[in-house]
Amino acid sequence: MVDLIRWMLLMFSLICIASAHPQSKVFNVKSYGAVGDGKSDVSAALLKAWDDACKWHGRADVLIPQGTYMLNSIVFKGPCKASRMGFVIQGILKAPTYPSLFNIDKWIGFLYVNKLILSGHGTLDAQGASSWPHHNCSNNYSHCPILPITLRFDFITNGAIHGLNSINPKGGHLMIFGCENVIMRRLSLSAPGDSPNTDGIKIGESNNINITSVKIATGDDCIAMISGAKNISISDVHCGPGHGISVGSLGKTDADIDVQDIVVKNCTFSGTSNGIRIKTWAASLSKTLKASNFLYQDIIMEKVYRPINIDQAYCPNHDCSNQVPSSVQISDVTYKNIKGSANGGVGVQLNCSKRKPCQNITMENIDLWAYGGKGQLKSLCSFVKGASHGKQIPPSCINA
Repeated sequence: MVDLIRWMLLMFSLICIASAHPQSKVFNVKSYGAVGDGKSDVSAALLKAWDDACKWHGRADVLIPQGTYMLNSIVFKGPCKASRMGFVIQGILKAPTYPSLFNIDKWIGFLYVNKLILSGHGTLDAQGASSWPHHNCSNNYSHCPILPITLRFDFITNGAIHGLNSINPKGGHLMIFGCENVIMRRLSLSAPGDSPNTDGIKIGESNNINITSVKIATGDDCIAMISGAKNISISDVHCGPGHGISVGSLGKTDADIDVQDIVVKNCTFSGTSNGIRIKTWAASLSKTLKASNFLYQDIIMEKVYRPINIDQAYCPNHDCSNQVPSSVQISDVTYKNIKGSANGGVGVQLNCSKRKPCQNITMENIDLWAYGGKGQLKSLCSFVKGASHGKQIPPSCINA
């Protein structure tokens, strides 16, 4: 009798353990009729696989195995019942060639999902080359039409993207909006340096975003933190070609939200137009917008046109009229251990607002030289308050 009771207790314990650890299930897109022949559209099959996985009570993985799959514009929506949603790309996904075939502003979107893990070593090929309107841009990308972003996360919480490759985006590679607690690592984002508006990663109105071990070659900002970005950590990123890692542009309208708590460390910039940049519009707002508490540390510059750049008279069209001093208050920004070469004649440019001068700007151990050893670099400052410490090459222009 005692043995029977012990056996029953053991079985009860095992049942409890099993119920506490929900089963995992793989939803292979091929089981839903997808064919990886590089021709057949797999949108319907992939949506059905997602729908079934989203309803699963346990850990669910939507699997795209090796092969080449054509995929139209698509959005995967939550919330899901699954305890964790995996989306594993092992093959190649290809977008329609022409943006006119898109009915939304993105190619692949994920919306309202908790614990979404996008992984695999596959490739997203948006086939953007035919969409880049070089003949209409006149080297002024702000005049280019807005094209679909390759991958967009909207209102994703506790998520991750790792191991993927994105090539030839029509618009940007990756947009993060309204998200919280998202990790991005071991990504490769690639587009030619002359491709228009192909931002690498753009982050808006999101909190606690971590980016590490990422290679970005593109025609616009490698990483752009726009309105409402906060608690962003960026490390071990190689940027080039591209426009650097930027905060902004900010302050064009009253709708913009403060940007704060940004850390950029152990990054390398190669052949970029900017290194680390903060850009705000020369426009009047009804409020003071804040961009504060930034740390840029242990940065390498290789033939960068403007290694360190604050531009509070940002005007990409070069035809801005009725400019007024920017209403964005930039404060508590530290540049530490930054070295390398510049090919634009200016190593440090801090062009701040007369209305809202930059506050508490700290330069520590700056060592920048002219690429090829030709001439001496300059530092240019306007309306900056702060301090300089340690090596300052070129000589600091900050007056305490």
